[in-house]
Amino acid sequence: MSIEIGTKVWQTNNPYMSTKSTTKPENEKTAEVPTKDANDKSELGVTYEKSDGYVTKKATYDINKKSASDRAAIVEQMKKASEDQRQSLIDMVEKMMSNQAGKSKVANGSLISGTVTEEARRKAAAEISEDGYWGVKQTSQRLFDFASALAGDDVEKMKKMQDAMNKGIGQAAAKLGGLPSIGQQTQDAANQLFKEYYESKGVEVDN
Repeated sequence: MSIEIGTKVWQTNNPYMSTKSTTKPENEKTAEVPTKDANDKSELGVTYEKSDGYVTKKATYDINKKSASDRAAIVEQMKKASEDQRQSLIDMVEKMMSNQAGKSKVANGSLISGTVTEEARRKAAAEISEDGYWGVKQTSQRLFDFASALAGDDVEKMKKMQDAMNKGIGQAAAKLGGLPSIGQQTQDAANQLFKEYYESKGVEVDN
């Protein structure tokens, strides 16, 4: 006779089959840390938790338990990460404003005659228009959104990112010999978005 269990068929009353059980005894479970007392705190940065009768080892990290030099190193790493974010925004803003200025020059025909086709002029004019990708509205919104993403809705970080944004715009202006009018309008619009953000948080900021 056979009894089907899942996908396996076990034969009963069959003299040619072994009657040895294939079920693993419950007492053969492997514990991760079989003999450790769950209340033993002797290992720094390690705790032990009991679960289903077995003790498991769990690493914990507490900055307060680190040495003064280790804590100082962590603080320096955090500062560097923050500075890296700020520099990334400065570089990104400088590039964006330079690109916008380039589109403006093409659209306004201020490049050397004969180097830009009429089709290129029309395309650039559309891109810097009110609703265009390089227009004041969309470009200022992208500047604000990039800064906001890096700041993570932290007012103090937003102030730093706003400073970084304006620094990037300043660097672009220096390389270009001054911003075109669309660039100046974009900077004003972006700073207005920051002002509205601070107001939504109930914070007064002198710009």
